[in-house]
Amino acid sequence: MTYQRNLVSLNTLNEDRSWELATYERCGGYTVWRQVIAGEISPKEIVDAIKDSGLRGRGGAGFPTGLKWSFMPRSAAGQKYIICNSDESEPGTCHDRDILRYNPHALIEGMAIAGYATGADVGYNYIRGEFMDEPVPRFEAAVKEAYDAGLLGKRILGSGVDFDLHTFVGAGAYICGEETALLESLEGKPGKPRFKPPFPASYGLYGRPTTINNTQTLASVPMILRKGAKWYAGLGPEGSGGTALFSVSGHIEKPGNYELPMGIPFKDLLEICGGILGGRQLKAVIPGGSSVPVLPGELIMSCTMDYASLQQAGSSFGTGAVIVMADTTCMVRVLQRISRFYMSESCGQCTPCREGTGWLYRMLTRIVDGKGREEDLELLLEVANRIEGRTICALGDAAAWPVQSFLKHFYQEFEYMVRNEGRSMVIETG
Repeated sequence: MTYQRNLVSLNTLNEDRSWELATYERCGGYTVWRQVIAGEISPKEIVDAIKDSGLRGRGGAGFPTGLKWSFMPRSAAGQKYIICNSDESEPGTCHDRDILRYNPHALIEGMAIAGYATGADVGYNYIRGEFMDEPVPRFEAAVKEAYDAGLLGKRILGSGVDFDLHTFVGAGAYICGEETALLESLEGKPGKPRFKPPFPASYGLYGRPTTINNTQTLASVPMILRKGAKWYAGLGPEGSGGTALFSVSGHIEKPGNYELPMGIPFKDLLEICGGILGGRQLKAVIPGGSSVPVLPGELIMSCTMDYASLQQAGSSFGTGAVIVMADTTCMVRVLQRISRFYMSESCGQCTPCREGTGWLYRMLTRIVDGKGREEDLELLLEVANRIEGRTICALGDAAAWPVQSFLKHFYQEFEYMVRNEGRSMVIETG
């Protein structure tokens, strides 16, 4: 398959002022929303189209979006909410902030359409606190433009459709990327995950039915409805419809965000990104953000970038954040750094996560400091196994899976460092 190489540059986006309402409308923006307001598309037609498109949540879990919308009790009396999770926190992931920065109106239109489809006439965009430089001001300016144009508010354009949209800026906690912790934070409480059930569709924000989707997911909705579910589904393989924004970082010649079809072979993605930095050999790849299992280079080279292929290989598509590591990488030190992150970001609510993540980091630090013991490797795996599946939210799993996969595929490096008092196998064998 041949992929378009004339990728849009940031210079082009800046010159066109892509974040402004006029630019968005020149490209067909708000066409679908105007059709919704005019009563030309029913909520059921919208939900069915999103189901048929194969759109799945791009925030990491990959849950079918249309199915999630269908869980909302649309006809139930009382307030309902649509919430966008823009608390982009997964290490390696940096695409949602560019949607806020360069295409905020696609997200606004997507949220409005999603609200109409689910019976929610109030929306909140929960944005990561560190995005105050450009993403937050750009999004808020776009919301103001939409209000000024009469595209948001009460009785929009003289219709019976209402939709109000608000911005909420978080405080930079990774745990608030978990949807129920986000709800707690939005209500002014500490961001700690809730027990489920009940699920947000029945008991969400302020105890009311709520649907929560990721930024990229909601921003995809207007184009799907404009060009058709069949078109979008045909861009990717079965079970992985559409395109995805791949955040490619690490030892790569051209790091950045690339929108490409789901199911693109990894080797083609690598070529589009210019190959491995300095012409080095590929050693390993984390294909979906730091919380998904790592894959050795020789294994991922035969994979396509979609849910089924990566799951079959023993990892996950996750957020589409591709972290590339060359043969100069010490896998022990990488895992130590990842484990420190999850220890620091644990909310402390669940004992296995609160205590276990600290154990993982301290044992890995002991190994790196040259004080590791042979039994530490078995203990690392035992602690990770005891965390997995025993916490309220998936942060415990996110801390365990890297440990399990790094030891599975690169055990010899850990063993070498233990036996050689902290010296790295990579440096020694050069």
